[in-house]
Amino acid sequence: MLPGPTHEPGTRRARTEELSRRLAVARGEEAADLVLTGGRVFSVFTNEFLEVDVAISGGHVAGLGRYEGTETVDVEGGILVPGFIDGHLHVESTKLVPDQFARAVLPHGTTTAVIDPHEIANVLGLAGVRELLRRIDDVPIDVFVMVSSCVPASRFESSGATVTPEEIAAFLREEPRALGVAEMMDFPGVARGDPVALAKIEAAYDAGDRHIDGHAPGLSGPALNAYVAAGPASDHECTTQEEALEKRRLGMWIMLREGSAARNLEALLPLVRDHGPRNCLLCTDDREPNDLRDEGHMDAVLRRAVALGCPAEDALVMATLHAARYHRLHRYGAIAPGSLADIVLLDDLQRFAPARVWKRGLLVAEDGRALEIGSPPPMPDWMRGTVHVPELTTEDFAVPAADRVRVIGVRPGQIVTDALEDDALVRGGRSVADPDRDLAKLAVVERHAKTGRIGVGFARGFGIRRGALASTHAHDAHNIVALGVDDEDMAVAVRRLAEIGGGQVAVAHGDVLAELPCPIGGLLTELVFEEVADRFDLLESSARELGVTLRAPFMAMSFLALSVIGDLKLTDHGLLDTVRFELVPVVL
Repeated sequence: MLPGPTHEPGTRRARTEELSRRLAVARGEEAADLVLTGGRVFSVFTNEFLEVDVAISGGHVAGLGRYEGTETVDVEGGILVPGFIDGHLHVESTKLVPDQFARAVLPHGTTTAVIDPHEIANVLGLAGVRELLRRIDDVPIDVFVMVSSCVPASRFESSGATVTPEEIAAFLREEPRALGVAEMMDFPGVARGDPVALAKIEAAYDAGDRHIDGHAPGLSGPALNAYVAAGPASDHECTTQEEALEKRRLGMWIMLREGSAARNLEALLPLVRDHGPRNCLLCTDDREPNDLRDEGHMDAVLRRAVALGCPAEDALVMATLHAARYHRLHRYGAIAPGSLADIVLLDDLQRFAPARVWKRGLLVAEDGRALEIGSPPPMPDWMRGTVHVPELTTEDFAVPAADRVRVIGVRPGQIVTDALEDDALVRGGRSVADPDRDLAKLAVVERHAKTGRIGVGFARGFGIRRGALASTHAHDAHNIVALGVDDEDMAVAVRRLAEIGGGQVAVAHGDVLAELPCPIGGLLTELVFEEVADRFDLLESSARELGVTLRAPFMAMSFLALSVIGDLKLTDHGLLDTVRFELVPVVL
């Protein structure tokens, strides 16, 4: 078991004794618990590689230099870098409970993650978040939380819970892992001074001047100035260098995101090339389980950044020190006296493949596999059984006959969409999907209160030619999102999700081709990481059999219900113009 992330174990006297011993080790008067020798140590402060030993005592780095230890490990010319920090992550996108998440990412060098669990909060409120955090105590990874600020994200979607400003402030005061307020997605409300939005920002200050994550896609000019003046200090939704530069000039931290569906590194790295890495950090935001297995985690982001021309030193600083400094984690992100002994051994700075990973001086991963990790107790029953929908028929997905319809245009590698229009294909007095023109039917079904409310529209960009896909991962209210070219298959997919308690399914001709049950809030599974990744492989291969050409289709589909990112989205309330922030009819 590792000590908690924000304090050391034991009494004050015990902590003082440990500190005294660490100082004796630093002075060379006592042997270290562990000495890593024979490597080059990366200094995040000077971008140098130092040929020194690393002395570790009590889970901390005691000193750099020449030391003796109770245990000595010769890393034989390898490169020692700080443990990687994911500065912004929705762990629910991985589908994994905390111990399996740790098994997935520790071999890739991630030793700390800052999560925004607003998925589980939208379903089960902050009680669900607290229950999730309880499972981290026995897991060798530090997970901090930014308290979900927009539950629901907007008035145009129906969530299973709400989070008030008073609840945010109380959570920040009571939970030691809580760092600040998560992404303020209602950026129009913040910019115009909406009282509810400002009350959530004030909650950060009421709890002791906590920092606030931003979320302001495309915001510019006076409205951006107002948003920054209100307090949000970062943004992970930039899609162009120009957008990121404007925000950085106003003092915002730019999170360069490389997830499964949203991949912004290539567009944003010129910002680092031209202006250096200051006020920039790396994050994944949302990653599918098979991408964690096949590509990696933060090591994959580093690998991609360097392949795109970013100096390895700058990439490392953005994946370690800068993430720690933005989140005010003062003992994280460096190999230096007093810092936590979170250390990754690399062979080179191109592949970023960790040979060994130490967390607080303990070896937790080696040669691509995690060592033994504790198993927290099962998630409680009250977090299950959250999918409530009435029996649906094809009529529930019907769109009236029309000459033209609005269409959500999906952009590969982006969360933002285009507001398109196209001629409708009419059959039997209904506007229907047209796979020959890549025109799929899209539906969002309310699943928290069994209201029967359904939003229906069309989407382009998936390439699906038959069958249907459906998921209870649908940002941010996490209702059921279904996409297909056959209304009956869409109804079958939704019914199957209700039967298995949530997750993802692929359906064709009334048969379920593949599924991944996620019974914990309709978002998480207690299956082991490898099985989750394998099942998700089957889901994506089934999607390809249905004709889908878009990468990470389930992730991309989940963002079609996100009501706070432009330009056109669909919620259970209907089709939403997110530029004007108003509902619009599907039929023109």
